[in-house]
Amino acid sequence: MTATIDIPAAPATDALAETLSGIVGAAHVLTAAADMARYEAEWRRIYPGAARAVVRPASTGEVSRVVAACAAAGVPIVPQGGNTGLVGASTPDDSGTEIVLSLDRMRAVRRADPLDNTLTLEAGCTVREAQAAAEAAGRLFPLSLASEGSATVGGVVSTNAGGEQVLRYGNTRELVLGLEVVLADGRVLDLLGALRKDNTGYDLKQLFIGGEGTLGIVTAATFKLFSRPRQVVTAWAAVRDPRAAVALLSRLTDAVGERVTAFELIGEGPLGLVLQHGTPGMRAPLGGVAPWSVLLDVSEVSASLDLQPAVEEVLGAAMEDGLVLDAALAASDSQAHAFWALREHIPEAQRLEGPSIKHDIAVAISRIPDFIDQAGAALQQLMPGIRIVCFGHVGDGNLHYNQGKPAGMADADFRSHEGAVHGVVHATAARLGGSISAEHGIGRQKQAAFMHYKSPVALAAMAQIKRALDPANTFNPGRMLPRAFLDSLTSR
Repeated sequence: MTATIDIPAAPATDALAETLSGIVGAAHVLTAAADMARYEAEWRRIYPGAARAVVRPASTGEVSRVVAACAAAGVPIVPQGGNTGLVGASTPDDSGTEIVLSLDRMRAVRRADPLDNTLTLEAGCTVREAQAAAEAAGRLFPLSLASEGSATVGGVVSTNAGGEQVLRYGNTRELVLGLEVVLADGRVLDLLGALRKDNTGYDLKQLFIGGEGTLGIVTAATFKLFSRPRQVVTAWAAVRDPRAAVALLSRLTDAVGERVTAFELIGEGPLGLVLQHGTPGMRAPLGGVAPWSVLLDVSEVSASLDLQPAVEEVLGAAMEDGLVLDAALAASDSQAHAFWALREHIPEAQRLEGPSIKHDIAVAISRIPDFIDQAGAALQQLMPGIRIVCFGHVGDGNLHYNQGKPAGMADADFRSHEGAVHGVVHATAARLGGSISAEHGIGRQKQAAFMHYKSPVALAAMAQIKRALDPANTFNPGRMLPRAFLDSLTSR
């Protein structure tokens, strides 16, 4: 068995390209630099690469045949969905040897069943298309994230994406009922059932959820659907500090239970960037920019229950106790959308501001204030004046804890400190019993930290699974588990 593939770059007219053209059609085997460019770099352009070719199959059968052909030729494959990832798992390396297998032509909605409350779609459907398909069936597809217009079903499954409503509905792993997966030899593993209970052996689909395309290529998925809320109360509150935000979440949950759908913490740094770089008409909901704000949704399926008085009562009591400084409830759907637009524009605003160092950590909800205090102090000691862009899903313990350069620092100088900044943030999360990756994955970016903080027993088990399902390391080699690590285990 070999764990590393080293295939020299080949001209577009080689035998493999001809074979792939025969499977998907010549128009869907891209080899010209201009045609491949958008597949070779993610939107931040931190992990640009050079593909041998980009192949765009239109069906599971075509994916199967493409994988079998590449496996026979010993050519590695990088599966790609919407290419919205942040850790370098969906773009080719710079060797010119890897095939990018794009699923962007596989966009069929196979079945939407309001009685079973299930939705089966192909991997190239975007999250927004999944939401629309559920809505057409009178149901809710609850996965929601800032990149939902371009992030795909296959991508969110492969990264176990979370988003803004994990608090009520769970992350992707909790939403998936079944998968269809093409294995490394081209065989199709059909796990696409819609059963809520199936205790017949190992739950194999879980291996591919969050697997970052390293174990198989997800070609379709069946998701749980939910009844659509008939009312949603959206509020923006300025809070005293992160501890007050956590206390407010607890009080709100005590008052309305599982109806708390989203609970986002937003620091003054990210809100300020949005107001600076956002679209015309964006404004702070409370007039000024508070040091810390909370954006929350409380939703209810029944039309006979009125949630607004309960939310107002919780916010009012929190104001009396000094936890909340000011608050506003959205008076209309358009105002609620305006509140959420501020939150969703943060990644783009930070991109427009300049270079940033991004983190996606998770700690227990009660430890969020400790993480913010400890990481912030350590970073200021490391790099005085560093700007903290902190926001995230407090309801599930996930913070997007990003950094911008101090005023006057050159971009290159800031970038040269990236490893040290990562070290501070990851060490703080680990010290508090947290994770270095809540929803973005490992890819190439977080490999060193992953290998450092994950237990040796867990890493060895993951490697054994990888070797069992993909012994030639065909799928996404060098992502998540480093090649050298797999090689070292293979040689034993």
